[in-house]
Amino acid sequence: MSALLKRVVLATSLSCALVSSAVLAQNSEIPRTPDGRPNFNGIWQALGTAHLDLETHEARPGPIVEMGALAAFPGGMGVVEGGSIPYKPEALLTKLDNQENWLERDPLVKCYLPGVPRATYIPYPFQIFQAPDTTLISYQFAGADRIVYMDKPDFESQVDSWMGHNIGHWEGDTLVITVSGQMPDTWFDQSGNWHSYQMVVEERYTLMGPNHIQYEATITDPEVFTEPWTISMPLYRRIEPGAMMLEFKCVEFVEELLYGQYRKPSVE
Repeated sequence: MSALLKRVVLATSLSCALVSSAVLAQNSEIPRTPDGRPNFNGIWQALGTAHLDLETHEARPGPIVEMGALAAFPGGMGVVEGGSIPYKPEALLTKLDNQENWLERDPLVKCYLPGVPRATYIPYPFQIFQAPDTTLISYQFAGADRIVYMDKPDFESQVDSWMGHNIGHWEGDTLVITVSGQMPDTWFDQSGNWHSYQMVVEERYTLMGPNHIQYEATITDPEVFTEPWTISMPLYRRIEPGAMMLEFKCVEFVEELLYGQYRKPSVE
């Protein structure tokens, strides 16, 4: 690891410690629902480069030469606690191969649903609709959404799905969502970081104030990783006048990519 990356990792660790202190100090300032729970209703979005690479990374060229700097990957501070994802050796080789072939393999290129936690930090907003027994999280990308069951702790899904099976509960003022039963085809980012069908994600949403959420997700997947690992980042409320969720149903934009070879030749 270069000296620059080491400094970035240290800065990230210090920032996380400061964020934790801020959360404790601001508990009295957070908005609440009529039943006294923290109020997460609203439109939220992540900033940063986690969607490109969860780990601290230097700038690198993109896969499309003709797009020049617009397709390049900027450097970014990682969001993985401890600095690196604890891959098993053979799983790391798969990750590196994915990265080399990112444009051909990334599920988002084909407009597949992003899965959890990736849906949270891709550069598209999402909206939370909070209720005591059920919470809906709706994402702009591909019209993805997921229902979080707050009153069914023992409810098990019978099939895997792209956005997983979501069971929520409260730990004090933190909303905790356990996500299981996800398709193994989703990735974590545009750098080939991947998981298997065994992955379980525990998300933690903590309001830092009226317009900020501290988001954490702990990933457990014994087939791919040597131990559980955690990412953390702030999420920001969209507060501009008229903020709303717009449609981005991207299927029509990838029809040529996926099915162009099957088109019947035109007759001149």
